[in-house]
Amino acid sequence: MDGLNGVIEQVSKEKGISTDSLQETIEQAMVAAARRIYGLTKDIEAQFNPDTNEIDLFEFKTVVEEIEDEDSQIDLDAARNLDPGCMIGDELGLKMEIEGLGRIAAQTAKQVIIQRVRDSEREKIYDAYQGRVGELITGIVRRFEKGALIVDLGKTEGVIPSREQVHSEGYRQGDRVQAYILEVARNARGPQVVLSRTHPGMLVKLFELEVPEIYEGIVTIEAAVREPGQRAKIAVSSRDQDVDPVGACVGMKGSRVQAVVAELKGEKIDIIPYSTDPARFVCSAISPAVVTKVILDEESRTMELIVPDDMLSLGIGRRGQNVRLAAQLTGWRIDLHSETQVIEMNDKARSDLARVQNLSEDNREILIRYGFRRLEDIADSEPSDLAETLAIEEDRAQAIIDEADEILTEELRIKLERREENARRLAAGEPTLEEEEAAAARAAEDARRAAEGLPSLAEEAAAEAAALEAAALEAEALEAAELEASATTEAAESAESTEGQ
Repeated sequence: MDGLNGVIEQVSKEKGISTDSLQETIEQAMVAAARRIYGLTKDIEAQFNPDTNEIDLFEFKTVVEEIEDEDSQIDLDAARNLDPGCMIGDELGLKMEIEGLGRIAAQTAKQVIIQRVRDSEREKIYDAYQGRVGELITGIVRRFEKGALIVDLGKTEGVIPSREQVHSEGYRQGDRVQAYILEVARNARGPQVVLSRTHPGMLVKLFELEVPEIYEGIVTIEAAVREPGQRAKIAVSSRDQDVDPVGACVGMKGSRVQAVVAELKGEKIDIIPYSTDPARFVCSAISPAVVTKVILDEESRTMELIVPDDMLSLGIGRRGQNVRLAAQLTGWRIDLHSETQVIEMNDKARSDLARVQNLSEDNREILIRYGFRRLEDIADSEPSDLAETLAIEEDRAQAIIDEADEILTEELRIKLERREENARRLAAGEPTLEEEEAAAARAAEDARRAAEGLPSLAEEAAAEAAALEAAALEAEALEAAELEASATTEAAESAESTEGQ
């Protein structure tokens, strides 16, 4: 064990591990080694001796008058030969001498120091990267494992799992890649730095790098959402009235936003002015569509946006992408309708609400204006809210709600009765109510046609089928004639070629 103290001090300086920590770890390992030799019943402790540069082992026993357990007890006479001042009940440490202890100690110390250095380096890496979660980092792609990218970060490796990759992007070994530090996880092989190219935080950090006003705290990114590789939206605000947050993020001739787009491999980015007014914020978020009317329901956090007919597709976006991102950005559910759709919806609503006798025509128009288009909307409302909307007494509002509820209850009763009747008819092999009603409608239409001297529905369908069949036969005959004419032409050309030879 010569030089153990020197080794401990050298490792402490080189690796930044305290000498006390190394000594304590070696002591614990020596106790474990001794217990493997002597068994687990003995009370053994280890202590580093700086004078001898060795680890001393001590076996502790209780001082007793009469020994009942030799592994844990020592009689008083024997104890006083070692320590004259000891008393019954004292714990006495007896230095252990075992053959081969030096070799075991040296081997144990070496293993412990190696393991402790490894653990310390892993802990340093963990602490270093744990403190950088939420930051950007650049590394080199080293290899691919089960769909994940393994990235060399210098002191350790990072992993970009498949779920955190933008699948339209492609990488090869040796490529530089910038990513967002998502988390640092501990595992048996050391700390694992999990990276992401899809997290909205990456978008935010890229703008922080490109826009000094964000770094200085003048401009704030209030929210950011992405459909990675395709499109993103960010909402920005400014605490300085003289600084336009959108313009600051766009930059001169779009230079700042284009730098972010380039890093995200062409991902389109909409920069939206943030507003504490929900309606204004949502209308901005749905751009490039222009909103002509907003109906807002704060309780359900739902907003109905009405746009011109030619802007509906712009508002919805490709596969619903624009309206979906706008809803995620603002935290509001968005129902988007064209002006023509709203006219049709309102016409149907007038018909439905007219069934409530307690509602005047003017009140029906007021309710439609506020988004009450179904009887369910009235039945589910609070009397106080409905009274305030219509500027009527609460008792009258309650009567309107009760009437709407009665109509819906009656509709449900009829629906259940029809369902039961259809089940009975199907079991009996009879036509369903819907089939019977359709047959009656066809019979009435045939009667009308007969009265006007027109063919019945069945005769009309048969005539149409015959016309289609005749047209198909005519097309087949024409195709056969064309093929025959083509064959004749080819034969004539072949004969002329032979005569020429």
